[in-house]
Amino acid sequence: MWRGCTVYKTFLAGPLATLILIAGGCGGGGRDPHSNGTGKVPLVSHVFVLVEENHSYGQVIGNPAMPYTNQLAQRYGLATQYFANRFNSLPNYFMLTVGDLVTTNDKFTGTVTANNVVRAVTKAGKSWKVYAESLPHPGYLGASVMPYGRDHNPFTYFSDVINDSSQAGNVVPFNDLAADIQNNSLPDYAMIVPNFENDGHDCPPHIPNCNDTDKLQNIDSWISQNIGPLISSSAFGNSVLIYTWDESDINDASNPQERVATIVIGPKVRAGFQSTTHYQHQSTLRLTMQLLGISDYPGAAATAPDMSEFF
Repeated sequence: MWRGCTVYKTFLAGPLATLILIAGGCGGGGRDPHSNGTGKVPLVSHVFVLVEENHSYGQVIGNPAMPYTNQLAQRYGLATQYFANRFNSLPNYFMLTVGDLVTTNDKFTGTVTANNVVRAVTKAGKSWKVYAESLPHPGYLGASVMPYGRDHNPFTYFSDVINDSSQAGNVVPFNDLAADIQNNSLPDYAMIVPNFENDGHDCPPHIPNCNDTDKLQNIDSWISQNIGPLISSSAFGNSVLIYTWDESDINDASNPQERVATIVIGPKVRAGFQSTTHYQHQSTLRLTMQLLGISDYPGAAATAPDMSEFF
């Protein structure tokens, strides 16, 4: 057991990867790099969780194919000992939103009735959305329609959403994010889900026979073009974005413990901070609730290690 959290898998921390230094700003502001921080999670207006797919910490951090991502890691807060809960997508997405694996099967079609982000946020009188790229239409709760994957969108399994059309209306296509930034109508909580072609799962459409470097370059370009405007917007001035990966790469023999890159981004984040604390996805869930002033922590988030050191 790590600092009071429930451990779903035993990990051994490997050596730290070297972080390349890349000059230039990322927008969105930043703290004094010499500040030790407050050690207290601030209250913010908006929390975003961006989830990418199937790559390990060492494949991302220090990789020259991902300059924008590494720029963010250098400027803001980097969790160097962060681990997925298991290898395959859907259970990790559930841990990020339910605090429980729920299933080990990505083809799960059941309904999740356990406490979850939607329930906690709604009870607190706050708003939420999931921005899912290639979603067929707003409110769509059905099966995968490639390149959209339902198993990357945990909200579509929640009874709170399935049984309430107004809640289902918060499941929207990714393109709505730009409009919500422009209209100053961002929700309090949001998960951002790129499609299979832009999250590192499959090849990007312009490189049908890609290699892994092509996938990572495409992710980095997609984030720079689609998430960069959010980070540099005035709407992000009192916000935090947690950029993580659902799981590691099963083919990365150097990383059998599911170590993944996780970057905490925002003006209130300790600039240039690198954490060596062991975290898993339930800690991100806990942090998202704390940032919004919500004390209802679903599932394992209630006992997960606190990420307040990032502030």
